[in-house]
Amino acid sequence: MRLKGKRIVITGASGGIGEQIAYKVAQAGGTPILLARTEEKLQSISEHISKTYCVECPYFQLNVQDLEEIDRVFSNITRQNGPIHGLINNAGFGIFDHVIDMSLDDMKSMFEVNVFGLMACTKMVLPQMFEKNEGHIINIASQAGKMATPKSSVYSATKHAVLGFTNSLRMELAGSNVYVTAVNPGPIRTNFFQIADKSGGYVKNIDRYMLDADYVATKVVDALFTRTREINLPGWMNIASTIFRLFPGISEKLAGKMLSKK
Repeated sequence: MRLKGKRIVITGASGGIGEQIAYKVAQAGGTPILLARTEEKLQSISEHISKTYCVECPYFQLNVQDLEEIDRVFSNITRQNGPIHGLINNAGFGIFDHVIDMSLDDMKSMFEVNVFGLMACTKMVLPQMFEKNEGHIINIASQAGKMATPKSSVYSATKHAVLGFTNSLRMELAGSNVYVTAVNPGPIRTNFFQIADKSGGYVKNIDRYMLDADYVATKVVDALFTRTREINLPGWMNIASTIFRLFPGISEKLAGKMLSKK
């Protein structure tokens, strides 16, 4: 019961790794607090967790694109459930397309959800965590934030921003007991690709390399309330992204076909 008494807010908790993280938090004795846009899914997951693990599982409908709604929901969470001990910023989406073909509305939406929504949720919990000198903020970024590829230019840009924000925030909180962790997974078998890859071609090309959501969720929850700087999954992909950052010109030439799977 490592997380007993800890309230962990999870955004994007209605499916994928957010849902799996909620199960892992409950297994560890914590109280998962679920946030997402689809209330029906949240209710179903909450009821399942309560029956299976005998822990409370509050949920709140939230669209992280709405900054006023974020303020209202987080105020309600604290008022109804008490201080928040952990925040896992998982809400996000991607659209894989060439810049020339992508609409400005889609570009704007990706930044509103993946970046500004994440920053706003973080802003909501920081004062109470800083005051109590206790807490953990985990931001789900991506290997795409380290290694850009064709047709993921805007998505990669949002994840670059998440990594920059996370790394700076960690340094701002150095010396405190408020921890900040970035999670950089490669492709995961979730419904993310129903929007990102409507043709299905990318998933077909990289299916054997995809991570299981349960595995990623386990790694995330195991890191809660530890001074883990980054989680990079899978390890070999992180090595590839490191080589790409060190030798970008050579990497683009030698790995051009591998980087163009979308």
